[in-house]
Amino acid sequence: MFNRRRLLALVLAAGFPFAAQAQSWPTKNVRIVVPFAAGGTTDILARALAPELQRAFGQTFIIDNKPGAGGNIGAADVSRSAGDGYNFLMGTVGTHGINSSLYPKLPYDPVKDFVPVTLVAAVPNVLVMNPAKAQQYGINTVADLIRHAKANPGKLNMASSGNGTSIHLAGELFKSMTGTYMVHFPYRGSGPALLDLLGGSMDLMFDNLPSALPQIKAGKLKALAVTSATRSAALPDLPTIAEVGGPALKNYEASSWFGLLAPAGTPADIVDKVQQETAKALASPAMKERLIAQGAVPSGITSAQFATFIDAETRKWAQVVKVSGAKVD
Repeated sequence: MFNRRRLLALVLAAGFPFAAQAQSWPTKNVRIVVPFAAGGTTDILARALAPELQRAFGQTFIIDNKPGAGGNIGAADVSRSAGDGYNFLMGTVGTHGINSSLYPKLPYDPVKDFVPVTLVAAVPNVLVMNPAKAQQYGINTVADLIRHAKANPGKLNMASSGNGTSIHLAGELFKSMTGTYMVHFPYRGSGPALLDLLGGSMDLMFDNLPSALPQIKAGKLKALAVTSATRSAALPDLPTIAEVGGPALKNYEASSWFGLLAPAGTPADIVDKVQQETAKALASPAMKERLIAQGAVPSGITSAQFATFIDAETRKWAQVVKVSGAKVD
């Protein structure tokens, strides 16, 4: 009968170092790259999850913000990292659903360079305005916004968290379906974009709900509608764009999602462990209540289910890019 040490020695001799590593993983800090600046929904979700994984595995999960190029810089960094279980990406609908259709060339392959771990959460976006600007322009509803934008083409400034993000595409889809033109200003994440929106240099934004919600509740942002097919439990009285946007927007829907991915080659048992502990954390009453209150819908699906989901989302957003005529600015 083989004891555990003897079996481990045979595995190493056979040339499977990752198998041995996976058995003792983790033995040091684990990095989760957030491909956007601090303060946005990607960052919020990563920082909510990291302590849960730290408790489960007994090692620190460090958040590493690497913003830029619509998430491409951070995603490329992880794609080039070792598949040893110590590098993860908090990917988004942008990095793994939109950018392959929007950018002529990506510095990573969203499919070949990554192993899907799990979908963390889906969130609606919310159409918000600087309250002073909304009052100045007489905009109180989505219909008011459409009328003003049509009468003043190119006069409204639309902030986003970066080219290729769902925030960007939600705005481009809105523009294409309503025949309006607003100038797009891409930032390196929701955090810096929101600062300029609050400061008044930007007029509006289709932000992820969790990052905008505190400012909406504080009265510092004026919310017009959510971009999802149904209303959000976090703001049940706020209508969807499809509800109040008139005939042109009756089929409008542009939600977002966030999930963990690992570099290609990461051992399957490490992927499974992280997926299972993430799912367990997301299913806990405290975490579920916290995320739902922030406007997010927690998930935790398996790696295989997440891969299928990403494939469907890639095909869906390719059509949105085509219909909207979105371009990288």
